[in-house]
Amino acid sequence: MASTIAENWRFSDPFIAADDQVRKPLDEGRQVDESAAMDFDPDHETCYRALCRRDARYDGRFFTAVKTTGIYCRPVCPARTPLSKNVIFFPTAAAAQEAGFRPCLRCRPETVPHLGAWRGTSNTVSRALRLIENGALDDGDVDALADRLGVGERHLRRLFLKHLGASPLAVAQTRRILHAKKLIHDTQMPMAEVAFASGFGSIRRFNETFHTLFGRPPSELRRTKIARNPQA
Repeated sequence: MASTIAENWRFSDPFIAADDQVRKPLDEGRQVDESAAMDFDPDHETCYRALCRRDARYDGRFFTAVKTTGIYCRPVCPARTPLSKNVIFFPTAAAAQEAGFRPCLRCRPETVPHLGAWRGTSNTVSRALRLIENGALDDGDVDALADRLGVGERHLRRLFLKHLGASPLAVAQTRRILHAKKLIHDTQMPMAEVAFASGFGSIRRFNETFHTLFGRPPSELRRTKIARNPQA
C-alpha cells in the first residue's frame, strides 16, 4: 500500500480533506502503522516548511501525523512544531486515521474548510465520496457502493488507496467521527442525537469508537470544551 500511495500522490494535488495539549505522550500500547506513509512522503520538506509557518494556504491539503504522540493535526495547529523526523504527512484525515493516528483536539481537523470536498482527477472517487457523504456506507457495504458506481469492489478499493491513501470504510468512519466531533463542539445536541446525525448505527458503537480513539467518552469532550470557555 505504501508504494502505491507514494507513486501516485504528489503534494501539488488539490486534496481537500489533526487534547488539550497536542504533544501528550503516545498512549502505551498504541499501534501506529507507519507503513502507510513512510514512502508516501515525496515532498517532506515542502510540507514541513508549511507546517513551521502555519501556512493557512495549505490547510486541508495535507495532515501532519506526529509519531511521538499518535495525533494528527492541521498545518495551522497552534501547538509547538514537532521535529521533522517525528512527523509523517498524509493527503487526507482518513489516511492518517487509518494509519493509527487520532485527530487533534486543539486544531480540530473537522473544522477544515470544505472538509468533504475533493478535487482530484478520478470521477469514480468523486462520485463515491458524494455517496459516502450522503450515508452510503452507514447502512450499506463497499460491495453495494461499488455496484452503484458500476465498478468492482476491488477496483474501488484500489482507487481509494491511490487517490486518498485510505479504504472506503476508513473514509466513511473518519467522516462519521469528525462530523460527530464538530457537533459535540459546536452544538448542544444530546449525545444520542449526535450519534445518529453523524451516521453511527448505535449509541453503543458511537461511545466505543470515541473511547477507543480519544480514551474518553464523547460527553467528556464537550465538558472539556465548556471548562476551557464557560461563555461558549
